[in-house]
Amino acid sequence: MADHVPVPARGTRPRNRRELILAAAVDLFTKHGYHQVAMSDLAAAVGIGPSALYRHFSGKEDVLANAVEYGLRPALDLVGTLAGADPDETAGALAALTLDRRYLGLLWQREARDLGTGAHRRLREMIRELGAGLANHARSVRPGLDGRAADLLAWSVLSVLASPSFHHLDLPRPEHERLIAELVTTVLETEIRLPPAVPAGEPRPPLVPASRREELLGRAIPMFAAHGYAKVGIEDIGNAAGITGPSVYNHWPTKLDLLVTALQRGAAGLAMDVSTSYRVATGAADALRRLVTSYVAHSHTHPEIFGLLITEMDHLPEDELHLARRAQHDYVSEWTHLLRLTRPALDPVAARIRVHAALSVAHDTARTPHLRLDPGIAVAVETLCGRLLTLPPG
Repeated sequence: MADHVPVPARGTRPRNRRELILAAAVDLFTKHGYHQVAMSDLAAAVGIGPSALYRHFSGKEDVLANAVEYGLRPALDLVGTLAGADPDETAGALAALTLDRRYLGLLWQREARDLGTGAHRRLREMIRELGAGLANHARSVRPGLDGRAADLLAWSVLSVLASPSFHHLDLPRPEHERLIAELVTTVLETEIRLPPAVPAGEPRPPLVPASRREELLGRAIPMFAAHGYAKVGIEDIGNAAGITGPSVYNHWPTKLDLLVTALQRGAAGLAMDVSTSYRVATGAADALRRLVTSYVAHSHTHPEIFGLLITEMDHLPEDELHLARRAQHDYVSEWTHLLRLTRPALDPVAARIRVHAALSVAHDTARTPHLRLDPGIAVAVETLCGRLLTLPPG
């Protein structure tokens, strides 16, 4: 169970019942997804009847809101103590907390979308508080660092710390902590140069494809990313394209076909980039650098598809889910292979953990609107990813 909170014997009334429920909720939500967990499952996990849950929480959404805060609170408390702290000790403490609460990135990035408006606003405030605390720490470590650079480094540290939520790779605990701490330190020490901020211009009207099928896909993807696949109906997609809901079926057999196609295209684009990099690169380091550039470009151009890979995969039928996960695994494997060609002595698991951290920095910054809209961020993110992968400057 998350945080290793023991389940009491049935019939007992422990003082920490609320904490036990929250720990069980974190465990079940991250393993199975919020929608697949019933209040009866939570009750069974802590050895009580379902009605007893309502003495502590008003309903499942209230459990989720409190579970997210339960997970984030230790991180907020730690970040609140960073002013003037030793950078190495800080990196070690952040790494230890990350591995203690490894579920946290998954909980806030995948499950928290089901929170109501007020609870979701509270979550955003907590995440911003984390980012602000880490930005202050970055400026204390590097006096003179400007605000935009400190902000990017702070969000990149958060991405590194969240990345273990999305894989099951493990090293011996001391070694794993040292690696995460090293990655945090690498981000904070990276020299990045951002061009002067440019005021945003007037938004241009979007171009509409000639194909109605393509238009519907283009409408559906951001809606799925913003609201969740389950909450978007065919009527919503049709209305966005100016047609009736049933007319969508003239172009797409089912709503699920839209999601499957979006994810397949994303995977195919990345696979083609791998093939191109191998074909034209002058060596392993050059190929890996080309993959960094293409991945940053893809994620900053199509951030919604990268969000769907985190939040909506469980809606796929089993055969499509297997193919999507296999494509993800193979893509990471190519990065890891190239990294180990440049660093043959690097442990295979450690190399893969580094790759996941770099990928997380790339797609998390792309999914953070104020970063994605800053025109200088993409090149800086490439620099950060290259440092995490120990690539020489190029």
